[in-house]
Amino acid sequence: MDIEKLNKQFGQSSPEVLLRHFLETYSDRIALSSSLSIEDQTLTDMILKINPKARIFTLDTGRLFPETYQLIDKTNLHYGIKMEVFCPQTEALQQFVREQGINPFYESIEKRHACCQVRKLEPLGRAFKTLDAWICGLRHEQSVTRTEMQLIEWDEKHQVLKINPLIDWTEAQVWDYIKIHHVPYNKLHDKGYPSIGCEPCTRAVKFGEDIRSGRWWWESPEHRECGLHKQ
Repeated sequence: MDIEKLNKQFGQSSPEVLLRHFLETYSDRIALSSSLSIEDQTLTDMILKINPKARIFTLDTGRLFPETYQLIDKTNLHYGIKMEVFCPQTEALQQFVREQGINPFYESIEKRHACCQVRKLEPLGRAFKTLDAWICGLRHEQSVTRTEMQLIEWDEKHQVLKINPLIDWTEAQVWDYIKIHHVPYNKLHDKGYPSIGCEPCTRAVKFGEDIRSGRWWWESPEHRECGLHKQ
């Protein structure tokens, strides 16, 4: 697959044009992996307007905010869908907690990555087994770890095509879409949480701070990924 050619072909296309092409090309072998972020909620709205039966899934790590669980329910009701939910394997999670404790991620980057592996990456790997392409809401301006990412990429680890329709959008553009189209969003955004993950690993940020500075805030910026989006 010629990734460079695809990026040239769709480089000037709107997210909707890009999504329509790949949703039609991959049919039931493509899905949006949604973290319920404003970006993923925007993509949910775009995708379901193109194909009301398109696949959208999320990960329930067991440590999400109550507001995030509420948003899953609200999104399902708003669009008349049932989002696929993938959870950690019970025995693996129990063993991890038994050996490492309930909040080991504050102790080291290695332990935090191990927690992400059990709660996020392993369930995501199961989801990917049913896919040839996946859609996600990455944007260049989100963090220093995402500035070099492309509109369309090849995920070597999972052997799937990775599509980032909003990669060049600004946060203001995303919020404009949310407001114009009345898209449901996490109410924690109104309380100073620009980026929302697991409750123990997320905090509100001060005005002017990097939008990802509230995620794994005890680590240096170049380490603030779960391992999913590292190239």
